[in-house]
Order: sequence, then structure tokens, then C-alpha cells
Amino acid sequence: MADLLVLTPSQDGPAEVLPALGLLSHRTRVLPPEPSAMLDALDADVVIVDGRHDLAEARNNCKLVHVTGVSVPLLLVLRDGGMSIVNADWGAHDVVLADASPAEVEARIRLVIGRANTEDPLEKAAEFISGDLTVDVGGYTARLKGVPLDLTYKEFELLKYLMQHPGRVYTRDQLLQEVWGFDYYGGTRTVDVHVRRLRAKLGAEHEHLIGTVRNVGYRFDPPQPKPLKEPAASQDEDKPRV
Repeated sequence: MADLLVLTPSQDGPAEVLPALGLLSHRTRVLPPEPSAMLDALDADVVIVDGRHDLAEARNNCKLVHVTGVSVPLLLVLRDGGMSIVNADWGAHDVVLADASPAEVEARIRLVIGRANTEDPLEKAAEFISGDLTVDVGGYTARLKGVPLDLTYKEFELLKYLMQHPGRVYTRDQLLQEVWGFDYYGGTRTVDVHVRRLRAKLGAEHEHLIGTVRNVGYRFDPPQPKPLKEPAASQDEDKPRV
């Protein structure tokens, strides 16, 4: 028997979000997807996110769980239409259709719990290092020469996303979708503002790490290794031979 936490913005009970739960013996709680609910998520074996009606909100709710540091596996409930949109960036560990059979739901719950128990804890605390810059994904911190950078959440997400794909150019629209979410209605000017602030916090010595491709967008430019200096010629070599 597992402890399940169902995050849903509706007033539906667990059996309405995922009807198969009404026929299974798991302990189930239902809460709205709010930061305060994450305290309850720490004690759950699986967090079930309701994505039946609003895909944009479901994506944000999955990210909310990760942002607050909860490492409990996520099972995302979708209807048929959502299957063509969901991807790994959402952060869900598995998906299930709302009308799935009790046997299928039971199997998916068992598998996500099993994978979580066998996952290497070092993988959860992945770090990306490029020269003097380190981004700690698990701890949501960035350090420059060992000194923590005072970044906002979106600045950190932007830096992390670019750093995860070094050298790849992203348009402003792509960054808006990947970092802010496809439900964000602000303009691409938002990306420019955050890049400018991020460069300012990196400082003059490292601001070049966020490169601009004119008329296209931005990319992360890893520092290039310094060329090795050729050894100085010895005095004997400088003397003319006779």
C-alpha cells in the first residue's frame, strides 16, 4: 500500500481525477497545487498531478514540485489529447490516461516507486561545470569561482537551460517556451531583460558566456582552453653553431 498525494486545482476527489484509484487500496490525499502542499508531498510515495483539463497548468505544477525540492516521483494524469504534447522537460516520471484500468495504474505506481528507490542519489544532485561557473541543479544554486550568485528563479532557469545545451542557439520565442512556459503571455523583451541582468551578475570577466547571435537569439559559449605556451628556447639553442 502506497501513500499517494493528488494535486488538482478542481474540487474532484481522487476517484474523479483517476477513477482506478477508487478500486485500489492505496492511501490517498487530495490538495490544490500550491507551494504549501509541498510539505505534504514530502511524506508521499507518489505525487499524482491532474493534467486532464489544463495542460499548461499541469506542466507548471510538475515544475512546482521540482522547484520546491521535492524528490518524490510524479505520475501525470492526462487525456488522449495531452499525450501529443507532454515531453521530458515537464519533469514527470510517468504518465497515465485518466481512464486507465486499475491494473495499469497499479503497475505504473509500483514502477515509479521502484525506479525512485534504485536511482543513484548523485544523479539527483547533478552539477554542470564550465570553467569558473558551476550550476547545481539539485540545489538550485550557481557559483562563480566558488562564490554563490544571487540569481532569481528565472535567471537561474535561463542560465541552467543554456548551460545544458552549450553552443546551441535558441531564439527568444524558444527560450520563452522552455523557461517561462508556453502559457506565458509576455513578450520576447522579457528574455532580453533577463539576459542583461544575468550578464551583469556574471560580471565583465564572464558575461561573454551568454553569447548573442545577431537576429537569432542566445547561446551558452563555454570558455575556450588557453593555448599551451611553447617552452622558451635555451641559451645554448640561441647560440650560433660553428
